[in-house]
Parts: sequence; C-alpha cells; structure tokens
Amino acid sequence: MANDIEVQTATVARAESVDEKFVGAKDVDEALQFLHAHAATAQLTEINEKKLMRKVDWMIMPLMFSVYYLQYTDKTLLSSAAIMGVIEDTHMPDNGFSHLAMAFYISFLFCEIPQSYLIQHFPTAKYLACNVILWGVVVTLNAACHSFAPIVVLRVLLGVLEASAAPSLIILTSMWYKREEQVVRMGIWYQGTSIAPAVSSLVSYGFLHYTNSHPDVRFKSWQILFLMWGLITISVGILVFLFLPDNPMKSRLSTDEKLFIIERVRGNQTGIENKKLKGKQVKEVLLDFKTWLLSLIVITTNVPNGAVSSFANIIISNFGYDDYTTLLLNLPGSAVAFVSVGLGTWLAGRFNARGPLIIALIIPTLLGGALMAWLPPDNKPGLLAGNFMTNTVGSTLPMLYSWITANHGGHSKKITMNAIVLMSFCLGNIIGPETFQDKDAPQYIPAKMTIVIILSFAVLFTVLLDLAYIRENRKRDREGHQELPPNFEFLDLTDKENRNFRYVR
Repeated sequence: MANDIEVQTATVARAESVDEKFVGAKDVDEALQFLHAHAATAQLTEINEKKLMRKVDWMIMPLMFSVYYLQYTDKTLLSSAAIMGVIEDTHMPDNGFSHLAMAFYISFLFCEIPQSYLIQHFPTAKYLACNVILWGVVVTLNAACHSFAPIVVLRVLLGVLEASAAPSLIILTSMWYKREEQVVRMGIWYQGTSIAPAVSSLVSYGFLHYTNSHPDVRFKSWQILFLMWGLITISVGILVFLFLPDNPMKSRLSTDEKLFIIERVRGNQTGIENKKLKGKQVKEVLLDFKTWLLSLIVITTNVPNGAVSSFANIIISNFGYDDYTTLLLNLPGSAVAFVSVGLGTWLAGRFNARGPLIIALIIPTLLGGALMAWLPPDNKPGLLAGNFMTNTVGSTLPMLYSWITANHGGHSKKITMNAIVLMSFCLGNIIGPETFQDKDAPQYIPAKMTIVIILSFAVLFTVLLDLAYIRENRKRDREGHQELPPNFEFLDLTDKENRNFRYVR
C-alpha cells in the first residue's frame, strides 16, 4: 500500500510540469487540466485507498443500479400487463404485442447515436437524470391509454429516452475505476436486470389479487402498475440529478481525493472525459474489423435475450400455468440471471478476461433453447428448466460493455463504440420478439430453434474477437516499448495511437 501511495504522489508531481501547450487545449482530457491546476498542493499520502473506494462505491453505485433497474422494469412492464388485460382493454391487434417491443427498440436504435453524442456534449449525470425523469412521465401516461395507437407512441418515446441510460452508465463507470474493476462494477448496476423481473413479478402478483378482490375499482391492475413505476422512476431521476456526479473532478470528494481517483485510473490509458467530438476517432472505430465482430456478438446474444424477456410470461403461461403461477415462476429465472451476472463479472474481474466467460454464459442458454424446442409439450419440468437456463445469456452484456471501456482509448472513440454496441443490442432485441409469431403459438418452436442456431454463431464470433485481441497484443509486444510524451494517458489518445496499450481479451 505504501508503494502505491508513492507512485500516486510521483505521478501527480509530474503534472506540475505539464507542457503549457497541452493545458486548456480541447485535445486533452479534462483530468489533465485538473491535475495541472491542483497537483502542487496534493497530499495523497494521507489517503486510505480502500476507504476512499468504498466511499466512491456508495456515492455512485446505488444510483446507477437504480437507473438500470428502472430502465429494465419500465420497458418490460408490458409483459406483466399482458396477463392483466392490457391486450384486451386496448384492443391490441394480432401480433400487436410483438410490434410494441419492436417500436421501442427501433426508436432506441435510431436515437442511440444522437443520445451518445449529447452525453459527450452535456454534463453526463445531469443529462441522464433529465432523461430518467422524462421517461418516468412517459411510463405514467400508459395508464391513460384505452387504444393501441397511444401505447405505440409512448413506446417510441420510451425508447428515445431510455437510449441514454446504458451509454451514460458505461462512461461514468470508466471514469472512476481501473480496467479490472470496471467489469465488476458494471455487473453490480447490471444486476438491476436480474432483480427487476423478480420484484416486478411479485408486485404484479399482488396487483392481480387487488383487482380481483375489488371488481368495481376505477383503475385496473395494469394501470396501477404503470402509475406506480412511473412515479418511482421520476423520483429516482430527481435523486440522480441532485447526487450523481458528472465526473470525479466535479464530485463532492476533496481535492486530494479527486486527484487520487484520477491517478488510480491513469494506468487504464483510456482517459476520463473530453467534450470535443473528434472525427478521426470516429473513423478509427468504423474502419476497425474488431468493432464489427463485437457488434455481431451483441446482436447474436440479444436475439434470444430480447425474445425471452419480452415473452417470458407468455412462454411460461403456455406451458399450462395460470396467471398467478406464471408470475411466481419468473422468480427462478431471475435467480439464475442474478447468479450468472454476479459470478461471471467477478470471474472476469478476477482473471481480467472476457471472451472465455462470455462463451461459458452463452452455452446454458443454447442448451435451454434446445430443451424448449425439442422436449414434448407435456414435459413441464424440462420445459421450465430450459426456460430458466435462457436467463444466462443476458449476463454477457456487462462483460461486453466492459470490453468497450477496457479496450477503447479516446473519449470520442468510446462514445462511438458505445453507440454501435447499443444499436446492435437494439437490433438483436428487434429481431428477437419477431421470431415469436402468433401462427406458431402456443409452442413457438421456430423461435426456440432460432435461439440455438444464432447462439452457435455468437460463440464463433466471440472466439474470433478473442483471438484478434491476442494477436494484436503479440504484435505490439514484438514492437517493444514506444516513447510517448509525459501524461500521455490523459492526452485523449486512442488505443491505436498508443502502441503501449494492451488489449484485455
């Protein structure tokens, strides 16, 4: 620990002699400007690293978890509302339910690029908070819908606003933590997707009883569901606006603590924040074949993820269970997802590896899809087991997110890569629900076979990307160490420009 502090102090001292031509220039990271302004008075030897990082965790992780939890809950409320009567009450047409899922993800898809660049332009946390508040308003308005058209409009608006959540959280995580720590922290806030279905199912289960016990009540159960979650979302958005810092330099930490955080992430060689959009970095992303391999992995893992998350209650109810049992049978799937995310991201952080663990999480879902596709309809235990196993594939997403932050230097490059990956996420979630067609009900065999086929390709793409990172690292090892200017870690260099950078596989 003492050696760590000595290193931190030495590197801060170097910031005092930063070349003036870099300081204040738009090409450098904002962290470098902060170092130049405050390094002379730094007293880092008095800082306890473990205590500080616990403080940081408690300052940002609960709010980030809440945002991602609500993003998942709010976009999947229709799945619970479907068995509460929203389809009949709004006179939804054939395939209307799957079209609503598609409407959300299409708007999410087309707004991901503008949202990502707005996140770079505006204070990140404040911009995120405004989007959270607005999508909470949109969720509450669903309670007033009595026909199909207004729900479509609200789903489109929800997609536009929720497109801000993941890229904001990814960027915020990369600002505060080392590369090996990022995947674990992303796993923590991503656990919202594991816990949300369980909580939502229990809440929906309670609302079903309430409605049936009071048939003359003015609001139906699905309307109460939207009102409640919408108001909760608005409240969380306000808390995010007030308490989530935009970056370490603008946080409530002391100046020395801010400097310590900046020096901790120096070794990432990916910087903290730069508000200038650089076309050269955007071009670099688009011309890199590894970008598109990562995109293909995200698409192929999210086709089954999107299908299962949108049709979870319908799939289980078609096994022959009533509405109440269907909601409760979501709980084991949530437990599988929770364990998968926690164990997968912990192992990824422990061994600083992504590819092998992504493959390990894909395989159970592939097998689960096979069970649901080929077991006879009367084998309920086997079909349920297959359904529960499909919950592991969603756990690959935080590791894919962390591959972005760990392996992409340059703020504009990270922002662009975020947009591409999240557009790929949308594309997978658009395709997924469309594989469930009414004509294939109640077994939906073609959709379940699609899970098996497409995840086989996901494994192949992951192997290819892993090998590409290994090959590039070996090439750079042969080149040897390259001389770079002082404080190059905060000069907003890309991973391609910085030949001393090594990729996490």
